[in-house]
Amino acid sequence: MDEPTAADSAAVAPPTARVGLFALRREIPRWLAVLLGALCIAVVFGIWHFLTRGEVEERILSPVVLPSVAETFDKEKSIHRLFVERDLRGNLLASLRRVATGFGLAAAIGVPLGVLCGCFPWFNAFLAPVTIFGRNIPIAALIPLTFSFFGIGEFQKVMFIFIACVAFVISDTARAIADVDQRYIDTAYTLGAKRRQIILKVLVPLALPSIFNSLRLLFGLAFGYIMLAELVKFGGESGGLGEMINTSQRLRLRTHVLLILMIIPIVALTIDRVLYWIQRSLFPHEYGGNGWLLKLTRVLLHGWEDFKGIFFSPAEYAHAAASPEAAAPRSTEAAP
Repeated sequence: MDEPTAADSAAVAPPTARVGLFALRREIPRWLAVLLGALCIAVVFGIWHFLTRGEVEERILSPVVLPSVAETFDKEKSIHRLFVERDLRGNLLASLRRVATGFGLAAAIGVPLGVLCGCFPWFNAFLAPVTIFGRNIPIAALIPLTFSFFGIGEFQKVMFIFIACVAFVISDTARAIADVDQRYIDTAYTLGAKRRQIILKVLVPLALPSIFNSLRLLFGLAFGYIMLAELVKFGGESGGLGEMINTSQRLRLRTHVLLILMIIPIVALTIDRVLYWIQRSLFPHEYGGNGWLLKLTRVLLHGWEDFKGIFFSPAEYAHAAASPEAAAPRSTEAAP
């Protein structure tokens, strides 16, 4: 039989092996991904510089519309005033606190309700009007609604995040539970598990990776929602990033608006990466992490059993259980 030639190998090779960077869905090296991202940033800043270069009268876009790169990153006139005089750090922490509180409340209520919806179709049908309404109502329409119910203080901002997110948490959790294969439930029933055990020890653990991934993505949306809730500042409280953008726009501080708009995605990306690292460490079988958080969780949940396992091997447990001394009942009276 003749050996295949190079031309024959090229003829039978899949198309993705012959088109390089334009291969459909082909992975690229990490260094190339970083390089292309840096190139995109350089192009954006280059266009920005081109549109705002030169004297004020010569610019394509005036400073009122778009300040130049140098004006935006001026240390004394722009950055120092934003970070020190206007307390960017305090307002950023205020926004994060509101998002974490409101979203934490949405997760604490939405996840258990979503588990019930995924387990019992009748309960899902009962909550369907609420979840459909919550998922489809315009977010901006919640502003006057929450003002009417909760005033304009800190509580209103937290409840705004809660109402904006809880319906999505319920729906995504119910979907994750419903996506667990039926064979796991059938196997658990065959082994004699009860309904509560199947929910807590089969359905919830198998759905947790999807639930956590959904919560991570929804937290990013919640961080964007808070800008709407912070349009109104009450008393001496920290206005948050939303109020800072609104005030900067009103005072025509375009450089501050641009800086805040650049800081928001950086903070959001940092939080997302931290949550993704936690996600990989909690679910290494799904996302390929080191799994030490999963090990720590198991120690906390099964602490005493794991602690005993350090000093006693399973063989010693079995030997102790099978020994005649352990099997014979002890008498409190002396033998005759």
